[in-house]
Amino acid sequence: MIYRDATQADLPAIDALFRTSFVATFGHLYAPKDLADFLAGFTPEAWAGEFAEPGLRFRLAEDERGLAGFAKTSNLTLPAETSARTYELRQLYLDERAKGSGAAQLLLDWALEQGRARGAEEMWLSVYVDNHRARRFYERNGFEDRGRYAFMVGEHADEDRLMRRML
Repeated sequence: MIYRDATQADLPAIDALFRTSFVATFGHLYAPKDLADFLAGFTPEAWAGEFAEPGLRFRLAEDERGLAGFAKTSNLTLPAETSARTYELRQLYLDERAKGSGAAQLLLDWALEQGRARGAEEMWLSVYVDNHRARRFYERNGFEDRGRYAFMVGEHADEDRLMRRML
C-alpha cells in the first residue's frame, strides 16, 4: 500500500469508493428513495467544496488496483458537548479488498496525528450502532462511546454513536 495526501484529481475515485463502500455496508438498511437522496448530496461540486475547506484533509491508501481506502479529517462538525480543542475523523472508508490489510490502522494513525498537529485535545467520530467491526476497531484504539447521534440518510434517522479519544 502507498499512502499519500489527496489531490483534487483524486475526488472522482474518492466518490466512487465512498459510494461503493457505503452501499455495500449499509445500503440494505434504507428505502431506495432515502439512499438515493443521501447519495445525491455527494456531487462533484460538494466534494470539491469540501476539498477546498481550510483544515479539511484527505489521506489515501492505494494499491496496484488503485484507491483502496481514504480518511477525511476536519475541525469538529459533530454535535459533541465539549469545551476542549477538538478535531474530527469525518470518514474512513475501505474497499473490501483492503479490509484486514492494516490500511485502516495507518489511516487512523494519520488522522490522530493530524489532530495532534493542530493542537487538538480530543478526536471525535461517529459510527453506526450496528457496525460492530468498526466500533471494535475504534474501541481498540482508545475511543469511548459518548452518546447517541442521529445520522440522517434521506428521511431515515440511523442511530450512530459519538465516540471520543483523548489526544
